[in-house]
Amino acid sequence: MNSTTTPAPARAGKDRTRGPSPEKTAQTRCAIIGAALSELLEKGFANTTMEAVAKRADVAKGTPYRYFPTKEALFEGVVREKIAGALVDMNPANRAPEESVETFLRRTLLVAMHNIERNGRAAIARLVLAEGGRFPALVEIYRREMFDPLLDQVKELALAARERGELRNDKLIEYPQLLIAPIWFGIIQNGLLDRSHPLDIGDLFDAHLQMIFDHEKI
Repeated sequence: MNSTTTPAPARAGKDRTRGPSPEKTAQTRCAIIGAALSELLEKGFANTTMEAVAKRADVAKGTPYRYFPTKEALFEGVVREKIAGALVDMNPANRAPEESVETFLRRTLLVAMHNIERNGRAAIARLVLAEGGRFPALVEIYRREMFDPLLDQVKELALAARERGELRNDKLIEYPQLLIAPIWFGIIQNGLLDRSHPLDIGDLFDAHLQMIFDHEKI
């Protein structure tokens, strides 16, 4: 009687295709966002395509869709990664207990404003201004991810500044938009009104802080 040998069962998962590692996934996502930022700044939202983003990121044509199902979702990813990240440093919870609000703003928002043109944040704001009429989703994404949270932070900081006696009145609490108004003026001036004479938005914001927190005139 011939004996037969029963083959050993294959190890579970041996023949399965292993998915990309978390590190690889993060790298791919980062590459796609970086490529999308470059495409958006060069071509605008209307003329940016997912295919062009994939080519610039050096990934397969369909890969961006695995991370961002639509071009609007891709833009949201860019805003979150490249712009809204600035909100983390400016979180009022990061202010030291005895640190003045002015000092806190200088080491957070002022530093960010000196780099706003170099890192593309100003250009993305201009993109929203230029194309938001045709693509309302861009405005909604920017407002939800960046503008509204920033105003909330400014209002909270203004309340703290008033309690510390750093402000002469409650206008900044009532109109938190006042703090960021010169930033938007600089963004518009540099990209639309007078490109030949760009402003240093950081210097403009510095001068604005000096006026807001000028106690000598109280």
